[in-house]
Amino acid sequence: MNATPAPMPAVNPWLPRMFRIAEIIAEIPSVRTFRLAPESDETPDFLPGQFNMVYLPGYGEAAISISSGSHELRQMDHTIRAVGDVTKAIMRLGPGDQVGIRGPFGNPWPVARLRGKDVLLVAGGIGLAPLRPVIEYLLQNRREFGELKLIYGAKTPEELLYQRQFPAWAIAGLEMEVTVDRGTSAWKGHIGVVTELMRPLHGAKGKTTILTCGPEIMMRFVAREAINLGYDAGEIYVSLERNMKCAMGMCGVCQFGREFICKDGPIFPFPRVASLMQLEDL
Repeated sequence: MNATPAPMPAVNPWLPRMFRIAEIIAEIPSVRTFRLAPESDETPDFLPGQFNMVYLPGYGEAAISISSGSHELRQMDHTIRAVGDVTKAIMRLGPGDQVGIRGPFGNPWPVARLRGKDVLLVAGGIGLAPLRPVIEYLLQNRREFGELKLIYGAKTPEELLYQRQFPAWAIAGLEMEVTVDRGTSAWKGHIGVVTELMRPLHGAKGKTTILTCGPEIMMRFVAREAINLGYDAGEIYVSLERNMKCAMGMCGVCQFGREFICKDGPIFPFPRVASLMQLEDL
């Protein structure tokens, strides 16, 4: 089973286009969402789960997942954590500054295969960012899908991403369960790992698809727990992350076994990468 191949975009993804920073949203410590608007009349075109190469002159490019819904036609969000030279430099930018964008790249979440099914989304930490576009898609087209549930975990309550959107998602029809590794005196929710919240079963066996993104070890345990619960391994999709340089599968930096995360991923059916995910430091 293959992940959904991305259709050809309306613009040439290999050529950089300039975008203006329209808004910067402070999300959690060291993480901000940059809302980008094209400098031309172009309408950004992407699918949930795809990423862009964000370019800053003098520093280089970084692969960043698109974190907004594709229905937001005149802008794109990129939720960024400062971890390298490029992302640290982007953090010093302000509204009105420009960045270059190449993309969109990569295979998206398999939204067409989700119609009529129950969907369980499992996210950890900033891994909620690549899932946010598919959440928005599912809720924008709510009647086309069965039960929708998000299980989300973070280290602390202060590190829960997009908390401002949780009420709207719940009203729109997304069941949510949230957990943290370390609570506070004010925290009344669950403490523990996300797999503890996978019981009781969500949706119907054979009718449920699981989409997961977060630390690789978390996704491995999510897949194992799901299979133990009786879900079909072929209905589990993971979003993998590696250092991506060219987005063409040419430089080999993101090679993962025979796969290239930038070209063949970042979304994979779990069975296709299950054996590779068992290998440490691959």
